[in-house]
Amino acid sequence: MKSSSPVPMAAPQRVDLQNCADEPIHIPGFIQPHGALLSLSDAGLVEGWSTNIATVMDNEPALGQPFGTLGLPEAVTELIQECLATMEDGDAPATVAALSIGGREYDCVVHGHMHRVLVEFETREASMEEVAQFAIKAHSSIDRLRRQRSIDGLLEATVRQIREFTGFDRVMAYRFRSDDSGDVVAEARRDDLVPYLGQRYPAGDIPPQARRLYVLNTLRMIADVGYHAVPLLGAEGSAPLDLSFAVLRSVSPVHVEYLQNMGVGASMSVSIVVHGRLWGLIACHHMAPKRVPYSVRMAADVLAQVIASTVQGIEAREDAELVEHAAKVRTSLVESLLLEDDPLEALVEHGDGLLESTHAQALVVSQYGRVVCRGVDQALGDAIVASLPAEPHDIVTRTSVKEWPDAIQARLGKWVGMLGLPFDPPSGGWCVLLRTEQIEEVAWGGKPDKTQAGPLGERLTPRGSFEAWHETVRGLAHPWEDGILTHARMMLGELARVSNARRAQTESTRAQLLAMLGHDLRDPLNSINMAGMVLERTDGVGNKGTLGKRIQSSSNRMQRMIGQVLDMSRIDRGLSLGIDLQPVDLAALLEDMVEEARLAYPTIVYDLHTVGPAFVLADGGRLGQVVSNLLSNARHHGEPNQPITIRLVPRDGPGLGLAVLEIANAGAPIPAENEAALFNPFKRSSLNNPRNRTGMGLGLYIAQQIVREHEGEIDYRHENGKVIFAVRLPLAPNAH
Repeated sequence: MKSSSPVPMAAPQRVDLQNCADEPIHIPGFIQPHGALLSLSDAGLVEGWSTNIATVMDNEPALGQPFGTLGLPEAVTELIQECLATMEDGDAPATVAALSIGGREYDCVVHGHMHRVLVEFETREASMEEVAQFAIKAHSSIDRLRRQRSIDGLLEATVRQIREFTGFDRVMAYRFRSDDSGDVVAEARRDDLVPYLGQRYPAGDIPPQARRLYVLNTLRMIADVGYHAVPLLGAEGSAPLDLSFAVLRSVSPVHVEYLQNMGVGASMSVSIVVHGRLWGLIACHHMAPKRVPYSVRMAADVLAQVIASTVQGIEAREDAELVEHAAKVRTSLVESLLLEDDPLEALVEHGDGLLESTHAQALVVSQYGRVVCRGVDQALGDAIVASLPAEPHDIVTRTSVKEWPDAIQARLGKWVGMLGLPFDPPSGGWCVLLRTEQIEEVAWGGKPDKTQAGPLGERLTPRGSFEAWHETVRGLAHPWEDGILTHARMMLGELARVSNARRAQTESTRAQLLAMLGHDLRDPLNSINMAGMVLERTDGVGNKGTLGKRIQSSSNRMQRMIGQVLDMSRIDRGLSLGIDLQPVDLAALLEDMVEEARLAYPTIVYDLHTVGPAFVLADGGRLGQVVSNLLSNARHHGEPNQPITIRLVPRDGPGLGLAVLEIANAGAPIPAENEAALFNPFKRSSLNNPRNRTGMGLGLYIAQQIVREHEGEIDYRHENGKVIFAVRLPLAPNAH
C-alpha cells in the first residue's frame, strides 16, 4: 500500500447531456474547495487526501501512514477511533466536531463507507453563537410543521421556515409526479426575483444516478457554484473513493452549468424521502456564494425528515379514509348482488359509491352482451366494452388516448382514463370506470431543448432560459392511484366470488330443472296428449273434439319447450345434439312440413318454391326442427296477412355444391343492436314478443347449432322489405 508518489483518483471526463446519465457522480475524484479531505482504510492507514490537505495539516501525509501519527487534533482522533469502532459491514454513521486549526474554524465530519474512513474538514464562517441561534430557530420550526394538516400547508410553511433560518434568497418545494417530473408547489423568495411557483421541471433534469444519491444522502451543499474543484490523490491502481455520503463531494459539471444558467451562486438541496422514494425536494438558491454551517444544514435535514414523516401521516390518514369508504362500498355492493337477480342493476344502483371510491366520473357495466351506461352515451359504452380484451386475467387500466385501440380513439372524446374489472369473464361481465381527460396548461421551467454551445465549448448543454414555457397537454387522464388500484383488485375479488357463487347456484338449479323436465314432466305430458287424442275421437255431445284438440296443442307446445331447453343444455355443456346422418331429400321434407303448417295455420299463405329433389346428408328429424323453428320465427315476427316465402335452390359451389334454403317474411330490418345477438338464447326481442308470449328465444340458437353439426351455415339479411334467413347445406354426393 505504501507509495511515495500518490496519483489523481479520477481521470478527466468530458460530460454533456448525451452521457450525463452514465456519469459516475458518486466517484468524481474531486471535492469542493471550501474544505479538505483525508481518507483512511478500515485499519486506520492513510489511503489518500485532497491536494489542499496542507491547509489543515502541518505535514503532508504519506500513503500507508497510521492516522495516530498525523498530528491531528485530539477531537479528530477521537472521531476516527469512534468511527472505526462502530463500523459495521464497512459503514459507520457521520459524527462531527467543531474545532479551530491555524486560527480558522472548521466542522470536522467523519463517516465510514465501503470499508474506508472519510475525514472532512469543512471551513465555517459563522461563530458557534450564531450557529446556536440557527438551531433554536430550526427547533421552533419543527413544532410548527408538525401541526400542519395538509400537504400544501406543510410545504408552504417549510419553505418559509427554511428561508428564515438559513437566509437563502429563494427556497422552493418540489413535488415529484409518477413520471419523475417535478412541480414547484411552494416558494419563498426575495421580492425582486422572478417567481418559479407553479412551474414544472422535466424528469431529465435529475438523472437516475443523481436521484439515487438524493435518496442515499438527503442533503447536498454547493457553497460557490463558480468553484474550482480540488483533486483527490491516492495510490496508483486503487479503487476510486466513493463520496456518496461526503459533505464536500464535487458535483457534475453539467449541474454546475445548469445552476449558472439560472443565475445561481450557491445551492442547497434537502431530499424528502417517503417509503424509500424521492417524493419531493427542498431546493435553496442564493444569487451569490453562501456557506451554511454543517449543524444548520443538519437542522434543515431534520426538518426534511419531519416533513417526510408528516407527509406519510397525512397520506396514511387519507388512505385510511379511502380504505374505509371503499370497504363500505364493497360490502353494500356484495349484499345487493346476493339479493338482486340482475347484477348489472345492482352495479348501477351503487354507481355513486363506485365512482366516489375510485375518483371516477362515469360507469359502464356489461354482461351477456347487455351494456348499461351511466355518464356516457350508449354507443360509446358499447364501443368501450367491445375494445376490452376477450380473455382478461386482471384489472385493465388506460390513462391516455394512445393506450386505447386505434379504432376507438377518435370516438373517446373526453373519456380517456379507464379502469376495467372483469368480474365474470365467461359471461362478458365487466365493470368499467372512466376518468375524463385532464387538459393542462403546463408552465415548464424553460423550454427543455438542447443547445450545442455553452461555457464549456461545443457540446450539448442544459437550457439557458428558465422563463416559463407554456404547453397544452391533452389526451391524458389522471393516473389511477395505488390505493385505488388496491381497492379495485379487492372489489374484483369480491365480485368474482359472488359471480362464481351465483353461477354455481344457477348450475345446480338448472341441473334440477333439466332432470325434472326430462323425467318428471315428459311422462305426464304424454299421458295428457294421449287423453286429448282419445277425447277428440270420442263421439259424444258437446265440444269434446275441440277440447281434445286444445289439450293436444297445449301439450305439444310444452313438449317442444322442454325439448328446446334440453337441447340448449347439451349445447352449453359442449355436447353434440346427436345427429344420425342419412340421405334426405330436402325438397320432400319441405313439402311435408309446409303442408303441416298450412293445416295448422290455414289463415297464413305459405309460398313454396323448389327445383327438383335436393339430397343432403342429414338427420331428418333435426333438419325438420330447423325448418320448423324458421317457419315459427317467420310466423311470429312477420307482418300479419303477408305470405311466408320458402325457396330451395341447389347451387354449384366448392366441392359438391350447396342446397340453399331461404325462408322470408315481410318485415322491417332487425335493429343493429338486436342483430348482434340474433342467435343468442333468451333474447329480449323474443322474450317480450306479444305475438309469441311463450317463446324463450331458443329457436334460432338451437337451429344454428344443428346447421353447424351438418357442416352448414345459417345467416340473416334484409332485402326488398323482407327478413330472410338462409340455410346452406352441402349436397350429398349422388345429388351433384
